[in-house]
Amino acid sequence: MTDTLTPVLSDDWDTDRAWTLRAYERAGGYQALKKALTAQPDELIELVKDSGLRGRGGAGFPTGMKWGFIPQGDDKPHYLVVNADESEPGTCKDIPLMLATPHTLVEGVIISSYAIRATHAFIYVRGEVLHVIRRLQRAVQEAYHAGHLGTNIHDSGYDLELVVHAGAGAYICGEETAMLDSLEGRRGQPRLRPPFPAVAGLYACPTVINNVESIASVPCIVANGAEWFASMGTEKSKGMTLYSLSGHVNGPGQYEAPLGITLRELLELSGGVRDGHELKFWTPGGSSTPILTAEHLDVPLDYEAVGEAGSMLGTKALQIFDDTTCVVRAVLRWTEFYKHESCGKCTPCREGTWWLVQTLARLERGDGTEADLDQLVDLCDNILGRSFCALGDGATSPITSSIQYFRDEYLAHLTHGGCPFDAEAATLFAAERVPA
Repeated sequence: MTDTLTPVLSDDWDTDRAWTLRAYERAGGYQALKKALTAQPDELIELVKDSGLRGRGGAGFPTGMKWGFIPQGDDKPHYLVVNADESEPGTCKDIPLMLATPHTLVEGVIISSYAIRATHAFIYVRGEVLHVIRRLQRAVQEAYHAGHLGTNIHDSGYDLELVVHAGAGAYICGEETAMLDSLEGRRGQPRLRPPFPAVAGLYACPTVINNVESIASVPCIVANGAEWFASMGTEKSKGMTLYSLSGHVNGPGQYEAPLGITLRELLELSGGVRDGHELKFWTPGGSSTPILTAEHLDVPLDYEAVGEAGSMLGTKALQIFDDTTCVVRAVLRWTEFYKHESCGKCTPCREGTWWLVQTLARLERGDGTEADLDQLVDLCDNILGRSFCALGDGATSPITSSIQYFRDEYLAHLTHGGCPFDAEAATLFAAERVPA
């Protein structure tokens, strides 16, 4: 059994009433804040840069570098916005963190806001998770009462107001500029860039937008140092992170491990693919990342290695699908989701996702022809890189990658006049796929 787990963010998840201020402070909570307030803001930015912390929300952009983009001496208010709108299919790491130990995030928000010289911060949470919103609001209330938030925090002269904002349930609001529009009371739609949020973000002021896990990782870096954090992970992907493991696996859940662990190791920790079946395909970072297959079991799960394998680490949402899954049907369900969640602002995404669903549905029913498969690839080529934000690109990823690895399965739908994974055809199709 592998022993590569490194619980840091999840270390206290099983503590009795871990979400309370008393339990968090008993485990050393808010000591990092007191230490941070004795340093200069620029020193904290350099500390985070030296740690190698990269954004945990998908893109993997260096966190300290993002903070450094904020202009100083501009006489404008600065804002910190935490992206807690976790909506990517298969992703479940931020919500468990906020539910189990919300003060980890709150402390990270205060330290990060101090570093970028922000006096107002927002945690933007998806509106469906009301229990998480209430727990966050209670944690913020406790932090105010304890003097960790408000005016003159711990006699440092630093003031900070923190607001927990409930979103309206739109997937597009996970895109950072759409989130800013939503916070300002407008319809959540991506903005044209430049200007970038670091220069003109919330209320046209300099704004840093980071994922929950990114901000929650800051207190442990302040407490233990940049070298400690950088000692985990790989050369370019530092630290530990939360992996969401779901689907056809015996032990689904959140696994905290250094970046660079492999899926084979995670499956060993989780009890493997469900009994009697084999891994067929999986997503390394949610449904918007290109799928991988069993041949990629030993690819290190870091930003560089997964990129070289032809996919993206994304949100580290590892969805596992075994040999009973119809890849065409799975991709169709994902595409229907992206069609539904498209904000409609740009033509490639609005019209393209609609046509993707029509073509995929025809192929899944077995009504189409091989020409439809070529048209599907052509549609993806016309959407990729031409939409206003990454939603359009994400919608094409599972389609093009599934055709790359499972083109024969698409063709089998045409041969059988429908899904070969229906009960009466499953045995026949499995026999046909056995190499001669």
